[in-house]
Parts: sequence; C-alpha cells; structure tokens
Amino acid sequence: MLSAKPLCVFVMGPTASGKTELAMALCERWEFDVISVDSSQVYRGMDIGTAKPSAAELQRTPHRLVDIRDPEQGYSAGEFVRDARAAMREIFSAGRIPLLVGGTMMYFRALTEGIAELPAADDAVRAEIDALAEASGWPAVHAELQKADPAAARRISPNDSQRLQRALEVFRISGKPLSDWQRDAAAPPDDIDYVKIGLVIEPRSILHERIASRLAGMIASGFVDELRRLRQRSGLKRESPAMRSVGYRQFWSYLDGEISLEEASDRALFATRQLAKRQLTWLRSEKSVFSVDALEADAIDTISTFLVKQLK
Repeated sequence: MLSAKPLCVFVMGPTASGKTELAMALCERWEFDVISVDSSQVYRGMDIGTAKPSAAELQRTPHRLVDIRDPEQGYSAGEFVRDARAAMREIFSAGRIPLLVGGTMMYFRALTEGIAELPAADDAVRAEIDALAEASGWPAVHAELQKADPAAARRISPNDSQRLQRALEVFRISGKPLSDWQRDAAAPPDDIDYVKIGLVIEPRSILHERIASRLAGMIASGFVDELRRLRQRSGLKRESPAMRSVGYRQFWSYLDGEISLEEASDRALFATRQLAKRQLTWLRSEKSVFSVDALEADAIDTISTFLVKQLK
C-alpha cells in the first residue's frame, strides 16, 4: 500500500444507487470484507423496507453490522463507530481489507472525523418532543431548535424528524446546544487511512425513477405485511427509532387507518427522494471522494482501475 497505515475502502451513495451490487462485484475482484453502513439494516426483521441484501446474497458476501439489533432497541452513531472499528480490526487481522458500504453518511463522518459523547437518550424528553410534533408539526420543532441551536437548525431539514428530535433532546437534557457538543468532540484515532468512492446517478430524474421502481417492488414483495408482523412486537412503537426509517413510518400511518395505501406510498416516495437529496448533499461535502456514475457500463472497471493505484 502507498500508506504505512492499514487502509479501508468506502462505497458511499444515495439510496437506490446500486451500492450492494457493486460491493458484491468488488468482493469478487479484491480481498474485501464488507461492513454495512446503514442505520436501518442493523435491525432484525426489517428486511424488505430497508432493501437489505437477501439471505442468498449475505451467504455469498457476508455483511458485518447487519441484523445486530432488535427493532425495539436504538442504535447510535457512537455505537456504529465502536462496532465498525472492532470489525475493521478483525478484518485487518485476517489480512484482508474492510469495505464499508452504505448510505448513512453521518456514520461515515463519525468514523473519520469523530463524534461527540452526547447525553444518553431520555424517553420522557423524546415523548415531549413527539407530542409537540404531533400537535404542531415538525417545522414547529425546527423553529424551537432554531432558537436553541441556530447552527444545528441550519444543517437539519425541517422534515428530518429523527435528527430534529435528537438535536432538541440534547439541548433540553443538557442545556448545551448539539453544535457545541460536536465542536468540542475529540478527534478520532489517526491510525487508518480511507479511500472514498462515491456513487452518483445523473440526471436526478433517473435516480427518482429507480427509487419509485424499488418502492413498488418492495410493496409487491410484502413490505406492508412485514410491517404488520413488526407491529405485533410488544415493545415496538410508532415512535421507536427503527420505525422512523423511511417507508416504515408512512405505512404505519396506513395501518393505523389514518391514510390510504396510495397516500402512504406517495408519502414514502417523497420521503425517500428527500433522503436521497440529503445523502447527495452529504456526499458533495465529503473530502477526497472518487465519484463514479453508478450506471456506466464499465463502472466496476473504472473503480477497479482507481483501486489498483490506491492499494498497490
């Protein structure tokens, strides 16, 4: 390798950009072991709605950090950093290279730039914030965050309920803005080098078509029935972190009889497009990313040529 440090490869990109297929193809060419970077695929039983690799795919190309939590439990960026670094050490010890693949950009950022040791979640405070959102909408939560933490409010969309809730929760618990916690975060250990590959699909309309096609396929494959089974779990609630995943929260409203199946599908499609937009914004802000059009016929060869130079 060009560096004396051990090296990891990232494959980052928006939802529906073909990251899983590319990862499996790269593992056929390189001595890679995959670590999933997906905040929803960590949950057992959430398979269809998270586009989790199939059992056959996981047998062919094992993914670490998939199916490691029950959906009643939470999973944080800090836990991901701990678990990912442990997995990387195992992979290095086996003489192989970690391939970190996913679309949870905050996890990638936490791994490379560090993460603040934030206050633990408080169910009572979260319930208060959820009640505010239920009564007045998430833009009202955003407006309150704007007063408490303008820097965080500028970064977080008024429709990003999970990040809004956490940012306001941190302030209410500690009296210290999330942006201040993040500013004071300790830097991560400088013991690993990272090669970053970003998947993009242009024009954006093609990505939107892929998102719509995938959502239709999920519904046809039994996504709603999957959610019905999850709702039978006694500890799982609408407000559970796992159920904030795109798609699950919209179809939960359908199963509660609040909206029609068509409206749930439309809302899930809109939310997924918004997620892709945020992912692309994060990706553009990342440093030293080798960007590849995921739909190019020779994308895998382009990436392999690039990796030859990085890993020789």
